[in-house]
Amino acid sequence: MATRKVTLSLDEASWAYAEQAAARAGISPSAWISRAARREAVRTGCGPVMDPIQLAAADESELAAAEKELRAQG
Repeated sequence: MATRKVTLSLDEASWAYAEQAAARAGISPSAWISRAARREAVRTGCGPVMDPIQLAAADESELAAAEKELRAQG
């Protein structure tokens, strides 16, 4: 999956939670935040914002995996 470098501002507590959760998951805080953002977007009914060509090429299995992970968490 392609990545995009962005700058975000997080409050200290959120960053500490993300670092701790990422360490427990064995991934980088950046990867953990990316996954968390995707899960929350799916949970709230948001879909990818892409042009039609990108949308046609989007990986549906990733969306299904995010939904499955969300359901497993309750």
